[in-house]
Amino acid sequence: MSAPNPSTPRLRVQLGRAIAIGPGKVQLLEAIAATGSISAAARQMGMSYRRAWLLVDTMNQCFKEPLVNTATGGKGGGGASLTPFGEDVLARYLRMQRIASEAVAEEMEAFAALLIASPTPS
Repeated sequence: MSAPNPSTPRLRVQLGRAIAIGPGKVQLLEAIAATGSISAAARQMGMSYRRAWLLVDTMNQCFKEPLVNTATGGKGGGGASLTPFGEDVLARYLRMQRIASEAVAEEMEAFAALLIASPTPS
């Protein structure tokens, strides 16, 4: 998923206090699918392996089936891949994001006019 325009709404799905899936987790799933590895996906995203692993663990706990399968490293190497269920969740999220963005596009255009061009770093 490419980085959204700053004035693009971003969909997050919460389950209780946990964010089951959102833009960052989707980006991580896409990176895992592309690299075949949680550690390579984390490096690609500029985050620690531990952070990536915790995000994957949260997703796997929030859904009825795991989104990511992992294989322990060793002589043959480890790796990670999206499960068929994970591929379905990812596709559905991307579809929901597109539909949501299209539904509020006109209002977002008007809302974006209220925002400054670039926020001051805090």
